[in-house]
Amino acid sequence: MRALLPGDEYNRFVEAMAEPPRVSIRRNLHKSRGFASGPELVPWCPLGAYLDEREAFTFHPQFHGGAFYVQDASSMIIHAAIKSLALDSPVRYLDLCAAPGGKTTTAIDALPDRSLVVANEIVGTRAQVLRENIIKWGATGCVVTCNDSRTLGALTHFFDIIATDVPCSGEGMMRKDEEAVAQWTPALVEQCAARQREILTAVWDALKPCGVLLYSTCTFNRQENEEMMLWLMENYGTTPIDLKFPEEWGIRHGIDVDFPCYRFMPHTTRGEGLFLCAMRKPDGISTPRRGKPARSNAKIAAETQSLIKPGNYLWSSDKGVITAIPADQSAEIALLRDNLRVIYTATEVAQEKGRDIVPAHSLAMSQICSNAIPRVEIDYNTAIAYLGGESITLNDAPRGYVAVAYQGCVLGLVKNLGNRANNLYPKEWRIRSRHIPDSINQIIVTDD
Repeated sequence: MRALLPGDEYNRFVEAMAEPPRVSIRRNLHKSRGFASGPELVPWCPLGAYLDEREAFTFHPQFHGGAFYVQDASSMIIHAAIKSLALDSPVRYLDLCAAPGGKTTTAIDALPDRSLVVANEIVGTRAQVLRENIIKWGATGCVVTCNDSRTLGALTHFFDIIATDVPCSGEGMMRKDEEAVAQWTPALVEQCAARQREILTAVWDALKPCGVLLYSTCTFNRQENEEMMLWLMENYGTTPIDLKFPEEWGIRHGIDVDFPCYRFMPHTTRGEGLFLCAMRKPDGISTPRRGKPARSNAKIAAETQSLIKPGNYLWSSDKGVITAIPADQSAEIALLRDNLRVIYTATEVAQEKGRDIVPAHSLAMSQICSNAIPRVEIDYNTAIAYLGGESITLNDAPRGYVAVAYQGCVLGLVKNLGNRANNLYPKEWRIRSRHIPDSINQIIVTDD
């Protein structure tokens, strides 16, 4: 870093790296009306805000309900990058290295309506965390997959935008992650750069001609950043895109290059280290993979279909899981299911259990859940008990399946039996700790 930065700037960088990281959150566009107080907003993402201190987010019911996501402010730049592309129609968007889901959910709220988002993670355990966060966010046009980049690259010219937040040496995370410090060596930088070239090469064919690659890392060195972009330009003929970020945001330009790329440095921006560059693929002959028109499952009962708001959906049933797929995305989703390991397709509506149809947790969290499932407001202590997997009691609530909400934010489902309500919150997502703080600050406004 001393070699990359002028003397005075290097000194300011070192001082900033010794400071504690800033805590920031991003609210869900469709599940919140704003912030409870008047926090300082993240300049490049109007849905993001800085907090004065770190909250006990585990005990915020709205966090589990997907009303907000805890995310470093620098990573929220994906919102501004997508908006800068001035997209005027739905797109196919791939987040190649998506877990745990921060950048994916940022993209979901920035992309045009009806866009198809594929969130991919190669590591199975991390893919399950990604699935959880996508479900909580409540988006309807998102598919979660667990594949390597070569498998996705076989979907020739399928995606309009591919975001590659590639595995890196993690230098930008060193002030808040001791593991990033412990694992760093010069050899790690070389290994990461080689791996990044492999990933980009493997997935390249999946990007349409004239499509956009959003490349990002959370590291500082040039080998994984500017030099990787020079390699793309030399080997694939890419053209850098000027995202026109305002100077007052404090985002530093690339080091020793004359093309637009962007660096978040702790002494100039309030967030962790991040590098971003948008590259346009050259024009060419497009030979996209096309899916066959899908057919709706005619056996799905009207009672099940009534669980979602009116709309144009095709219904599928696989191993007892009933899914409502937007009709205009059905052919594409069918192709993805045929060629990839798909672990979630929005929106799973219900599950067949013998003769019973049990509404799915993802339905309750989604934007398309209808009034066929009544909603009941619960207090804070009941919400924490529910999220911990306990049975709860609902007063003056109808019997049957009921959505429980805290301050207008739906947390999940119960089956109300009258004297008690059976808890249907996913077991693997439950709050394990019982060390509840004395007080919790309201940070998001979600009530109707």
